[in-house]
This record gives sequence, C-alpha cells and structure tokens, in this order.
Amino acid sequence: MSTEVHGRGEAVRPGGERRVVANVLRGSIGNLIEWYDWYAYTAFSVYFAGAFFPKGDLTAQLLNTAGVFAIGFLMRPLGGWLLGRYADRFGRRAALTLSVTLMACGSLVIALTPGFQTIGLGAPVLLVLARLVQGISVGGEYSTSATYLSEVASANKRGFYSSFQYVTLVAGQLTALGVQIVLLQVLSGDEMSEWGWRIPFVIGAIGALIVMWLRRSMDETDSYKKASSGSDARGTVRALLQHPRECLLVVGLTLGGTVAFYTYTTYLQKFMVNTSGIDKSTVAWINFLALLVFLCLQPLAGALSDRVGRRWLLLGFGVCGTVLTVPLMTLLGSTTNPVAAFALMLAGLVIVTGYTSINAIVKAELFPTNIRALGVGLPYALTVAIFGGTSEYVALWLKQADLEPVFFWYVSGCVLISLLVYLRMRETSKDSRLQG
Repeated sequence: MSTEVHGRGEAVRPGGERRVVANVLRGSIGNLIEWYDWYAYTAFSVYFAGAFFPKGDLTAQLLNTAGVFAIGFLMRPLGGWLLGRYADRFGRRAALTLSVTLMACGSLVIALTPGFQTIGLGAPVLLVLARLVQGISVGGEYSTSATYLSEVASANKRGFYSSFQYVTLVAGQLTALGVQIVLLQVLSGDEMSEWGWRIPFVIGAIGALIVMWLRRSMDETDSYKKASSGSDARGTVRALLQHPRECLLVVGLTLGGTVAFYTYTTYLQKFMVNTSGIDKSTVAWINFLALLVFLCLQPLAGALSDRVGRRWLLLGFGVCGTVLTVPLMTLLGSTTNPVAAFALMLAGLVIVTGYTSINAIVKAELFPTNIRALGVGLPYALTVAIFGGTSEYVALWLKQADLEPVFFWYVSGCVLISLLVYLRMRETSKDSRLQG
C-alpha cells in the first residue's frame, strides 16, 4: 500500500488521519476506563475508609486508605516492567488488552469484599491485594498507552494526539467524580458509607470488560511492526540500560510533575474537606469543574508544543510550580469560599498542564522503538511510585504531626529539581527517536 508523509518523520497510509483518529479514540476509551477504576478509589475513600479499617478519627482512617493507595503505586514499576516488556515483544495492542483485564479483576474484588466488621483483617488484606493488581495494570497502561498514542499519531501532530493520554486520564477521574455526584443526589451519607461506595467499582469492572473486547480491534502501530522483525533485544532491561541518560532524564522530568499532579488532583479533595473545612458535596463539585477545565487544556497545550516545542511548556511549569505552590496551597487552606477554592485549584492545574499535556510524548521521543514502552514505563513508574504515590500519605502524615505547611514546601522543592532538569535538556521534538 502506498504512503504519504506528514511533516517530519514517519510515513502514514493515505487517508491515514481518519485511521489515526479512530485508533486514538479506541485507545483513549480504554485509557479512560483504566483511570476511572484507579481514581474511583480516591474519590470514594472518604466513604469506604470506615468499612475496611477499624473505627477512629477521620484523619486516621484516611491515612490508612492513603497507605493502601501508596502500596498500589509500589506495584506500578513492576507493571511498567512486565507490561512494557510485553508491549515491546508482543505488541502494544496485546499489552493494552491485558492491562485492562487486570484492572477489571481488581475493581471486582473491591466491589465484592465484605467490610472489617464482617471478616476482620481479611477486608484490608483483600483491599491491598486488589490495589496491587490494579497497580500492575495502571503501571503497564501508562507506558503502553503513551507509546501507542505517540506511535500512531501523525508526525506533525504528535503533541496534540499524545495529550489525549492525560485527557482520558483526567476524564477517568472526572467520571469517578461524576458518579460520586450522582450517587450523592440519590443516596444519603449513611447509605454511601454502608453500601453505595460499591456501585462505582461494579461500574468500573463492567466498563473494563467492555474495553477488553474493544481493544482487540485496534490496529497495531506501524513502528512496532517495522521494529519487531529480526530483533532479539526487544523489551529487555539490558537493552534499556544502554540508554542511561534517557532513563535518568525520565526520572528528573517526572519527579516534580507527578508530585504536583497528585497534589492538585487527588489530594486536594481531602485537603479541602479536612483542612479548609468545605463540605464533601461542595468539594466534589469544585473538583469536577476544575478538572473539566484542566481536561480541555490538555490538547490545546499539546498542539502548542507542536509549534513552539516541548521544552518551553516544561519550563513554564517548572518556574510557576516552584514559585507559586506555597502561596496557592496556603491560601486554599485558609478559605471556605467555594469560588475562591475553585479558582485556586484551577490555578494549580493550569500550572501542571505544562507537564501533563506533553510528558508522554517527551518520554516516547527519547527511546528507540524496540524498548520504547519499557523505557517510557519503568523509570517513570519508579519515580511515580516513590514520589507521586506517596504524596497524599506524606501530606496527611505531616498534617497529623501539625506540620502541614511543610508539605507545601516539599511540593515546591520537587518541582524545582525538575526545573533544573528542564533547563539542561534538549528539545526532543527536533531530534525525536519517533522519526525513524
């Protein structure tokens, strides 16, 4: 079949833009469901914390659920390695189908597990096991989805199309919040805490099974097909270690971004309830609306990176995140005004957009095809597990120790470290490994 070239880089089939859009949509729907399942845990933890752990004060119960959240993150490097290797050896489509199957299993276990009052320690044990499986799933989902969207995209629109990695990631979080808002309209607080919190996990398990079927019809990327012939070094750690500078670069550019992202998205819901003193239903609406705007910003920023380069957006995030995090969090902690809280949360999310909109494509542009999924996934997942997944736990621990402002400086310091990396890194869009 003949081909045509779009801008710099790889050739695509004639009429390929429609195929690109179709594949991006199918990949993105699956990504949305995966992240819905992942974020349903954080969205509903304020309701099921008492079901899985012994009775105590709210901060103590949230600390337990945050600990399980962090444990799930510890499995993400394993998922990044296993499914990244699987994607590089057996194809992006096969790995994406496997990851969503694992996520469905984890959600089903959470939905069906009896509470602490019924089976005692068995409840938190099963919760931990389910999150371990989901951690493996989401660790592999990120790397493979980022690789797939980057490889399937037209060469001159890679920033735009790859931004849908976070469009669907945030859409999954929004869907979880949307389900929460709907349930709050029809169920009482007691009903939510007793059994209502199980509904979103049932929805997630069913959605993941549907996506598992849809992903079987996705096209495999041309980049993978070309690289898979005659290569014995696909998806191996030994091959990855031949690119130490790129691996360290992924760690450095991820550090500040992941801490800021999980602070301004998952943790702020609890922060506004537990510190600002805003009621739960109002906080759900603040989160939903702010994240909706954040979602819309991703493709705009991704398209901008196709014109001006990735590095400028990363620098904008690094400077603003370093300078503005402490004042934004301090003001948010002292306000009970919903409009002011929304504006402050949105300001933080606008800053984080400089990282989230392009981090997938930047990482994919660093590695050759034969180790791209593993290269994108493993160093990223290690960084997220150590810093992103523990952000909420660190924040709650410092609050319990009456040292909450220290967390604001911690976030700012992490972003500063990444800023130093951005200042020294090359412009990946001008020398992309995706070009060949």
